[in-house]
Amino acid sequence: MSTTEPATAGGASNTSDGGPNYLSHKQILVILGGLMAGMFLAALDQSIVGTALPRIVSEFNSLDKLSWVVTAYLLTSTASTPLWGKISDLYGRRPLFIAAIVTFLGGSVLSALSQNIEQLIGFRAVQGLGAGGLMSLAFATIGDVIPPRERGKYMGYFGAVFGLSSVAGPLLGGLLTDGPGWRWIFWINVPIGLVALGIVAAVLRLPHVKRSHKIDYLGASTIAAAVTSLLLAISWSGPTNGWGTGTTIALLAAAVVLAVAFVIIELRVAEPIIPMDLFKGRIFSGYAGFAFLLGFAMFGALIFLPLYLQAVKDLSPTRSGLALLPMIVGIFSASIPSGQMMSKSGRYKHFPIISAVLVSGAMVLLSTLSLSTPYWQLAIYMFVMGAGLGLSMQITVTAAQNSVPRQHMGSATSTMTFFRSMGGAIGTAVYGAVLTSRLKVHLGDIIPNATQSMVDGLAKAANSVQALHSLKEPLKGFALHGLVDAMDDVFLVSLPFLAIALVLAIITPEQRLAGRHDGPKAEGEPEDSLESSAAAAMH
Repeated sequence: MSTTEPATAGGASNTSDGGPNYLSHKQILVILGGLMAGMFLAALDQSIVGTALPRIVSEFNSLDKLSWVVTAYLLTSTASTPLWGKISDLYGRRPLFIAAIVTFLGGSVLSALSQNIEQLIGFRAVQGLGAGGLMSLAFATIGDVIPPRERGKYMGYFGAVFGLSSVAGPLLGGLLTDGPGWRWIFWINVPIGLVALGIVAAVLRLPHVKRSHKIDYLGASTIAAAVTSLLLAISWSGPTNGWGTGTTIALLAAAVVLAVAFVIIELRVAEPIIPMDLFKGRIFSGYAGFAFLLGFAMFGALIFLPLYLQAVKDLSPTRSGLALLPMIVGIFSASIPSGQMMSKSGRYKHFPIISAVLVSGAMVLLSTLSLSTPYWQLAIYMFVMGAGLGLSMQITVTAAQNSVPRQHMGSATSTMTFFRSMGGAIGTAVYGAVLTSRLKVHLGDIIPNATQSMVDGLAKAANSVQALHSLKEPLKGFALHGLVDAMDDVFLVSLPFLAIALVLAIITPEQRLAGRHDGPKAEGEPEDSLESSAAAAMH
């Protein structure tokens, strides 16, 4: 027999028998305090590391492993995200949110103590394990306590958190890297995390229905192995050993076999971490694919723009952090108004479409970067990119939540986060492979009468920003020219994926957002007269 914990100060007050536990505005604000504290921790770490990466890989002389510092984090956060969501459906959000913060802090301390690039990559993986829970559990909790129709106006608060962390992250990352050293970008998480832990423990009190459960550890390990095999093939074996070698082919084949095995497992287990029934709905499956493709594009810009600013424009980490502000302003200025408009109208379909168009346009613009591109042009490109991302990052999550039964809210939210993170992990690995391989090609084209040893030497010098800047002319000019051309190729790689994202945004149907007294409607269920006519016209 199931039992329900009594609602505390943050509990639901308007629970109806079998109905949603939506909270009052005052109760929601109390809950949001805890959620935003944890999300600030994860969001800050995403932005604070970017400006420090060029200095980190320079110290360890490992530009070829730059993408792995990010990929390891994304890999574990991606693979663990569905598991966090599923376990939270079974045990409750609060204890899992606390566990995610503790795991994240442990990874931060270990990352700060790293003695080589391999250790840093491994400890970033631990950090990512905690981050996978922070983001997905926060949005799952929002789905529990706020009606879909009202979520847009509360997304403004989260837009403020992302905006603050996005502004503070590059600045703190630059100041700490230029000051006490890059290790402090991880130490800074400790006091922030302890504050977040205290707030969450104090205010995040939700009623939870206890029931018998079976955790799908086999499914979780299988999907983790599948993603790991794919990333190893893309970012390690392919560029290092060759794409036609036995190791690369074996890793790619293993990824496919494990992915198929994962689907079979999820269809048979009693408590799947990703219920396959979710994908029967066109809305959920369409926006899951969109999240994957947008994540693929997004992380390429976030990783390589600081490298461009520091290596090519010779900016310090602090100044490069300031230089990223136009992208942050774009995200901030688009996410809050779009959330408000979505809440007012209950409509959202046009936002992902505009998002895909803007991000594609930004990638085309970024692919034109050269050694002489003035900053004001780059600022415009970054603002367009940020506005495109801001128009869809949270709206697609809300649309997906609105389309599934409430008992799958945690799994649905974490699955959306999973697809976005998986896109980012694969995109980062692909971009790193493209940069490494195309750099040598461009160097061979640029340097007159280039020998292989000269090309290899300059490519090796590109592993360190300091080594690049210490080169004498004309070698320095050759190396920087080749690096910029390789970055241009990186941005162009995202365009086919963004084209598919645009198609998905267009063909995915729209469903009216449920209000406070509504349950989620089934896809295709008729809407109220006026809204029904408008929706029909749109489709």
